[in-house]
Amino acid sequence: MNRRTNLKLIAAAVALSVLPAMPVFAADAPAKPKVALVMKSLANEFFLTMENGAKAHQKTHAAQYDLIANGIKDETDTANQIKLVEQMIVSKVNALIIAPADSKALVPVLKKAIDAGILVVNIDNKLDEAALKEKGITVPFVGPDNRKGAKIVGTYLGKQIKAGDQVAIIEGVSTTFNAQQRTLGFQDAMSAVGAKVVSVQSGQWEIASGNTVASAILNANPNVVALLCGNDNMAIGAVSAVRTAGKTGKVKIIGYDNIQAIKPMLADGRVIATADQFGSQQAVFGIETVLKAIAEKKTQSAMNAVIETKVELVTH
Repeated sequence: MNRRTNLKLIAAAVALSVLPAMPVFAADAPAKPKVALVMKSLANEFFLTMENGAKAHQKTHAAQYDLIANGIKDETDTANQIKLVEQMIVSKVNALIIAPADSKALVPVLKKAIDAGILVVNIDNKLDEAALKEKGITVPFVGPDNRKGAKIVGTYLGKQIKAGDQVAIIEGVSTTFNAQQRTLGFQDAMSAVGAKVVSVQSGQWEIASGNTVASAILNANPNVVALLCGNDNMAIGAVSAVRTAGKTGKVKIIGYDNIQAIKPMLADGRVIATADQFGSQQAVFGIETVLKAIAEKKTQSAMNAVIETKVELVTH
């Protein structure tokens, strides 16, 4: 065997010896984390804005993570939101960002997700502390102080009414923490000015329900001078009710969310104020929180309990 043949055999042996190692390197390569975003009703412009913001973020960070975004058909479709979370558990996502339709009902399925090794972060509507404690889990909340935000908008209204004036509150789904907190914020502001809250009723976060409730309030309380609405959808419904009652310009309306559909009403005074809680960035804040936790190999319990985001008054 000549020297050239011998060298070829040695080279072949070396090549064969490294081939089995190649799949091991490939298997060890870290996969991109899968992040799930589960929202409330995509019929609500606020959550469409949230979804679009999340997708835009993923597009610019495509090398960092994959995104699965889902939502339910309406604000009270809690059963289907629970099913969406169960689907994400089966899909073995690495992290889950949830805007819960109900502050208590989602806790058991989120415990399942955490037990399956999924990092869970709560946005938009805060999960119930007692329900979390009962299940022995902690879930970070990334979002605004809804009571503070509602008080800011209510205080703006308070400067335009006087002590003794009758007002009413149209709140969101009554079992949700953010609905409760916004109602408290509105009540704080009305108490400060001495206005009398004569009615608090749920408009279910929806335009049609907001319209129905506003109409009933105006019929039952003809001296009401303002309607404080827990989101802009219900404020839009209230605008129609006020117009139908022939009270345009006589009943002031405030909202919360600063969706695009409310802007023309702010411009012409049908709605005097709303709160911008930066919906397009809410999911992004949650996504960035879980990506940081994954990068730092943090467990569920090691994440910060609350990361407060800003709320701003919008009047035009």
